[in-house]
Amino acid sequence: MRYLYYLIMCLLLMSCKEAFDMHPYDVRFDGQDNINHTNIQRIEKSCEGKDTLRIAFIGDTHGWYSDTKDMVNDIKGRSDLDFVVHLGDLTDCGTSKEYVWMRDILAGIPVPYVAVIGNHDFLGTGDQVFHAMYGDNDYTFIAGRVKFVCLNTNATEYDYLAAVPNLDFMESEIHKDSALFDRSVVCMHARPYSEQFNNNVAKVFQYYVSNFPGLLFCVNGHDHQQQMSSIYGDGIMYYGIDSAEHRNYMIFTITPTDYSYEIVYF
Repeated sequence: MRYLYYLIMCLLLMSCKEAFDMHPYDVRFDGQDNINHTNIQRIEKSCEGKDTLRIAFIGDTHGWYSDTKDMVNDIKGRSDLDFVVHLGDLTDCGTSKEYVWMRDILAGIPVPYVAVIGNHDFLGTGDQVFHAMYGDNDYTFIAGRVKFVCLNTNATEYDYLAAVPNLDFMESEIHKDSALFDRSVVCMHARPYSEQFNNNVAKVFQYYVSNFPGLLFCVNGHDHQQQMSSIYGDGIMYYGIDSAEHRNYMIFTITPTDYSYEIVYF
């Protein structure tokens, strides 16, 4: 039923070309671009020297604009967050208009945020819009002494013809800037063994994940439900973040010795 809704929405967007000042899949847009790069600079600067971090993880905002506005307003009411990570599916159909609408809502977040690409964000020319508006599909940054590894895991959007997940990128990041971090967090849209993941490399993926120094946990979106499980039975926890439609998100607190989380309902 959920995917039928998305299909109808995409068809409506494509059939209402006259409602747009350009084709829905035109990759041009006005306003802020290169958001991840800009906000990573802000995050790294503001978190330098911090030994405790507070991060809100949100995801799958799709076309739930009213719910997302309420979530942003809830975040605006807090003064205890360092930054926010959006775990993908900013859009339903990957149109530039959808990207702009969601970007302008998320701009209300009072702390810097970054976004991971989701499978719906690839639809049409959505991957090109994401690249222009947010940046690379795979990237890392260091906050405090924690490396955040943000990965594109949407293999089915490439018909399994591309290196997704990019294992070479993961391998190169394990020891890159090793003097600057002691612990790691891995962020993605689709978790291993979901229908979007290339499950032929699921075990190899976990091998690289487990080799990141001081790995704390992995976090994902996509499934539109809260999830807390050690997928591989090796003690490495994967936390699934619910969709905006269900009106909750998660906050993780990373301290010098451990981490904790809370679910925030709004």
